Amino acid sequence: MTPLAAVTAAGVALAVVTASNAAATASRSVRTSAPASAGIPKVTVKPVPLAARNPKLPDVVVVDAGGTITSTARDRISYLHYGPALADGVQGVLRPLYPELGNVANVSVVRTDVTGTSSQTTTKNMYDLSRTVDAALALPGIDGVVVNSGTNVLEEDAYYLDLTVQSNKPVVISGSMHQSQTFTTDGATNMFSSIRLAASGKTTCYGTVMLMNDQFFAAREVTKTDGYRMDTFGGGNYGALGVVNEDHIRTMRAPARVMKCGRSSWKTPFDLSKKKASDLPAVDIVSGYIESSAVPIDALVEAGDKGIVTSGHGPGGISSAQNAAEARAIEKGVLFVSATRTGGEGTYDSGTPGVIGAADLAPQKARVLLQLGLAFSGDENRIRTWFTTIGDPEFDLSSFRR
Repeated sequence: MTPLAAVTAAGVALAVVTASNAAATASRSVRTSAPASAGIPKVTVKPVPLAARNPKLPDVVVVDAGGTITSTARDRISYLHYGPALADGVQGVLRPLYPELGNVANVSVVRTDVTGTSSQTTTKNMYDLSRTVDAALALPGIDGVVVNSGTNVLEEDAYYLDLTVQSNKPVVISGSMHQSQTFTTDGATNMFSSIRLAASGKTTCYGTVMLMNDQFFAAREVTKTDGYRMDTFGGGNYGALGVVNEDHIRTMRAPARVMKCGRSSWKTPFDLSKKKASDLPAVDIVSGYIESSAVPIDALVEAGDKGIVTSGHGPGGISSAQNAAEARAIEKGVLFVSATRTGGEGTYDSGTPGVIGAADLAPQKARVLLQLGLAFSGDENRIRTWFTTIGDPEFDLSSFRR
């Protein structure tokens, strides 16, 4: 492939190829991991009920993936200083909510091995978590799942589940900013409201939603805006989907995928029961800033990355040195996604070979989608289509059929 030339338009640096090369690269394959592996283990779960079952109530499984909500603090006022995790995990948060919780749903708990901090979360953890959620939703009579996890990566966990869980039953992910035994803990109300929401069925076909502070958000849009504040999560330009105030659950809008509810096309192609965690390739994020170095891109390619997301300035600009490194990497079969660091609208996809525009998909979420895309296909055009459809869904009434 001829080296790409860097051009700048409206302040955005984009890699382009000549028209003569465009046709040749139109169906270019990208370097990916091996096809789906044989011998993928089946996931089974055995939820532990927290109280006697009431046949008149919905059944909700809580999947315990750790986080601040199951952590302790140095003392009851030092929420910035962490201690060990609760021995009984989220069960220690939920048991004090009875008998009131027993009037909302039949709640059972599945423990996972994700008991550390957000910083310790791995791709394997997210893979296992998604498969556990799907296994719980497949149990007879289960109406929804609530997941507790670390808030630092909660938006990535949420989007990963949104892209991979195959059931259209409600999935609500939550956590807390303060540990369970502090005076200011928010874990109890977040879990109570999340269970209310899952039990209501009102987010059926929404995919995964994230609830904190009695507001719930679309997994694709939600982001953490502050390291400490209790109201840290927001929905960017689009805001919350709805609220849970006691038993008043208001859904004010919905993700576009609800239009496919009841159709096979509601599911994404990212069925993890067809993959091993080791099939998910290495994908990283590189920031763009004044005089940003080419070294990170070159080093990541040398280390074996199959895809790289650039978190650029403005709509997605990167430095001249990074553009040159990007061109070298594309020649070696690495696929790029151009995202913006602004938190808003970014580069729209224009079909540039080797580079996919992320629009307003946050860099950390573009990384999740790119990793899954590369695991499930070696065809650049197919991955590009996934970014412009699954990754950038819009309400299109012209294609809506009941």
